[in-house]
Amino acid sequence: MPAVFSALGRRARPPTIARLMSLALENPRLLSLAAGFTDNRTLPVAAVRAAVTALAAQPGEPEWLQYGSNAGRPRLRELLAARLATQEPGLDPVATRDRLFVTNGSQQALYLAMQALCDPGDLVLVDRPSYFVFLELLTGLGVEARSLPVDAAGKIDAPALGALLGTMKTRGELGRLKAVYFVSYYSNPSGRSLDLVEKNALAATLAAHGAVVPVIEDAAYRELWFAAPHPAPSVLTLPAWEKFPRLYLSTLTKPFASGLKVGWGVCTDADWLARMLHTKGHHDFGTANFNQAVCEQVLATGGLEAQLAVSRPAYARKMRALHAALVSAGLPARGWHWREAEGGLYLWLEAPATLDTGLDSAFCRACVEAGVLYVPGELCFGDDAPKNFVRLSYGVLAEPELAEAARRFAGVAAKM
Repeated sequence: MPAVFSALGRRARPPTIARLMSLALENPRLLSLAAGFTDNRTLPVAAVRAAVTALAAQPGEPEWLQYGSNAGRPRLRELLAARLATQEPGLDPVATRDRLFVTNGSQQALYLAMQALCDPGDLVLVDRPSYFVFLELLTGLGVEARSLPVDAAGKIDAPALGALLGTMKTRGELGRLKAVYFVSYYSNPSGRSLDLVEKNALAATLAAHGAVVPVIEDAAYRELWFAAPHPAPSVLTLPAWEKFPRLYLSTLTKPFASGLKVGWGVCTDADWLARMLHTKGHHDFGTANFNQAVCEQVLATGGLEAQLAVSRPAYARKMRALHAALVSAGLPARGWHWREAEGGLYLWLEAPATLDTGLDSAFCRACVEAGVLYVPGELCFGDDAPKNFVRLSYGVLAEPELAEAARRFAGVAAKM
């Protein structure tokens, strides 16, 4: 007899990110501008070796090879809270430490947050465009993603949001709204950051319409600025968000070493935090203690700053290399538009409106045949998805490979 699955099991689908990562890893001929891998050539081998050597030299029992606590190593949480307090003046590092928990990448924290908040049929407001892996997570949980309205420049349109919330209230949908989610710094996929005006207007509009719901600010790329950090504070310190339950998410995956899979979050609502930790206890009863101990050593000895001093300029050079290659290959002359990124790992391209770049499109198939892979932009919208956007990642390929990938990509665009 076949297994009888739950509603959650019946909704389960293979995640697109796993498919893209497998394609990139299994086909050496394929140049991947898709999965957001970090740069192998700048990964901190020396820093990790030094951290492990220091751990092994410590007297006493090797507790770092034992299980750890569910919320994370106390010293690591203390160091992370202190680092965040340097980015957010006025933030109390002691109180922040007590609200901070460590996860298996920030992706686990997103899943914990949604499990604690949402039932099938609920609604979550998301940025437009948004992190497509989070959107797939919502789909798997039976939760509907609805886009925050944006203007022609891609900024949050507060009047249009007010109208949307009014319509939702009229339709009796506001009670199903359980959270608001956005990637605030050097966004995945668009590369842009939310400015102070947008953040304050978003909070004010939600509050004015009685939608004081939990907010999740995903700051995974905050540390990966090129010229200077983005100046807007997070929801943790902005007065406009004070009445909202807030979950601020970050990670050591992107800025330090993706293979360690250490993420973290700060939650201002004690009950929400407790429920996420209860669920986490059922998942894994603690993120890998060894990985945390390595990160703890790195933070305590300045290793993260040393790594960022290498990776920031490297990613800036790679972004400029991909941008220049796309320009020289003639994409702007064919009606493609994008902006140079000021941080993060992505360029967000808009193709001519008549060109379908979706996952099952002729363009996407032709790109794979030509030996280049990208993320179709249609995956990055909670609703009303346009078909003519593309996310390109410059994280993993070397500069000559980026130039070749751009040549292949532009070659397909020319034929189409």
